[in-house]
Amino acid sequence: MRPRFWQFASLTSLLIACLSDVGLSDGLNLELKSFGTTPAQAWHKWSPREEISPRFFVDSATFRSAPDALGISGDANPAAYGGWVYSVDGVTGGRFYSLTAYWRSEGIEDPRRQLLARIDWTDGTSRVGQPDYVYRTEPSGDGWHKMALVVPAPASAKGAKIELLLGWAPKGTVWWDDISFQEVAQPPGKKVRVGAVSLRPRNMPTKEASVQAFLDTLDRIALQKPDIVCLGEGITIVGNPGTYASVAEPIPGPTTDKLGGKARQHGMYIVAGLYEREGSAIYNTAVLIDRVGRVAGKYRKVHLPREETEGGLTPGNHLPVFRTDFGTIGMMICWDSQFTDPAKALAAQGAEIIFLPIWGGNYTLMKARAAENHVYLVSAGYDVETSILDPKGEVLYATKEPGAFKTVEIDLNERLLDPWLGDMRGRFYKEFRWDEPVGN
Repeated sequence: MRPRFWQFASLTSLLIACLSDVGLSDGLNLELKSFGTTPAQAWHKWSPREEISPRFFVDSATFRSAPDALGISGDANPAAYGGWVYSVDGVTGGRFYSLTAYWRSEGIEDPRRQLLARIDWTDGTSRVGQPDYVYRTEPSGDGWHKMALVVPAPASAKGAKIELLLGWAPKGTVWWDDISFQEVAQPPGKKVRVGAVSLRPRNMPTKEASVQAFLDTLDRIALQKPDIVCLGEGITIVGNPGTYASVAEPIPGPTTDKLGGKARQHGMYIVAGLYEREGSAIYNTAVLIDRVGRVAGKYRKVHLPREETEGGLTPGNHLPVFRTDFGTIGMMICWDSQFTDPAKALAAQGAEIIFLPIWGGNYTLMKARAAENHVYLVSAGYDVETSILDPKGEVLYATKEPGAFKTVEIDLNERLLDPWLGDMRGRFYKEFRWDEPVGN
């Protein structure tokens, strides 16, 4: 296998939410909304082999705007794979293009894997560079979903193929409609300043004293103007003689109120771990405090080690993501990083950064969680590195020094490119087996 040389290129596919902010240029502008009765004049049918070709049709009864749509059916064939292809001339290498397509389906079990829209770049005859996958989707109403992508064309590109495919869905049918391919202005970067705090208070008389040590450090790191800062796990118990039960409190509660004051004072988000009481249950919880001091979300640790279950903690059951004003984030806590599923679940929901308050753990696995899911990971540890890791798993910052902290600027619109494989984030989302078949 040829060696891989990883690099970051400037600017990635924008998330769908950002697409409306991208201005159109005076270049190529295709709106494909009516397919008529002879779509082969513009679209052609493609499959790797005739015996696995799905059934193609134009449906005048099911459509989003104009009175027909492109249809594909698995036609009771579990191996069926193929789609509609539209060839485009007039592409200019290095310029940016957007592809938007709408779909609705019946009998599709996993749209992430079984539906595919992509741009296959050409020099007029042959492929150049690597295809770009549309890997984000959102509901658009009336049963339709929107897929959108903004990417630069490879330097040698002169044309492109718009490919709308269905695969491995014997009982499935998809309709594609309202397709556009347009040259757009170069989108802006998506810069975020993320901060990580390496602090382990010691010999504190109370939980309030431990928390105050973190609050004081937030004042110091705030001078670096972070958008969001990660603190450690269990900041209400570290360094003091408290127990899980004695330090547990509701959320919102006294500690989130104090964190909220600092978030509001400095205009930043804060992630921190503490112990939450709800009825008789006590959870190891990470909270997200927004820039105005409100509890914007919380995550209850799903994977508990025996030390915590024997200490009376209750595991959580959900791995949510949270929308901020700079992007989508997820949170894990300590032992979660030992397992592949938590980070995978957050990435599947669109997390761009995972924050990890952690007591101690395996730093190699932390780097693996970032690399295998192509996300940034920010940790704040006591007996393991406090770090900021990029989507390759490479270290932007790492320390075990007590009291150290750092803010690093990252760009969530950077593209993770492999010269042989293309944009790894897009390929990951579209080629990963989210269903993970195991056993027989």
